[in-house]
Amino acid sequence: MKKTSLIIAAATLALSVPLTVGAMEHDGHGTAHAQQGDQMIHAGSVAHQEVVDGVKVTFSVIDMRASIKGTAAVKEMKETHHLMLMFADAKTGKHLNEGTVKIKIVAPDKSEQMKSLEGMGGHFGSDVAMPAKGKYGIMAKFLLKDGKVRSSKFWYQVK
Repeated sequence: MKKTSLIIAAATLALSVPLTVGAMEHDGHGTAHAQQGDQMIHAGSVAHQEVVDGVKVTFSVIDMRASIKGTAAVKEMKETHHLMLMFADAKTGKHLNEGTVKIKIVAPDKSEQMKSLEGMGGHFGSDVAMPAKGKYGIMAKFLLKDGKVRSSKFWYQVK
C-alpha cells in the first residue's frame, strides 16, 4: 500500500510540475491560474463543452492510470480519473474562477458518486472513480460569483 501511495504521489508530482512552472512564467491578475487551468484541460481530453446561460463550461477528463500503466498500483487505484471543469464568460472569454461546483457521476452499473469540486488554480477539479469500461453520466451543478445556479450534463465513455 505504501508503494502504491508513493507511485501515485510521484506520478501526480511529475504531471503537475511542468504545468505549474509554465503557469508561473505568465503575469497578470489571475492570468497564471487561468492559463494553468487551460494547460490542464489540454493535458486531458476535452470531454464536453457547452454554453449555459452565458457561461462556457468545459469538462476535461484525465485517466490517471495511464501515467502508471503496467505497474501493480493501477489495480489498487480507487480514484482512476481527474475531472476538471473550467468556466468562462461566453462573450468575453474571461475565466470565472469563483464559485462552488458539485458533481454526480452515475456508473454503467447505476452506482453513484457525488463530490464537491475544489478550486485548483484556474479550474475546479477532483479525482473520481471510473474504473470500469462503459458509459458514465456526469452531471454538474454550479453556482458562480453572479449568484446564478447552472447545470450541465453529458455521457462519458471509458474505454
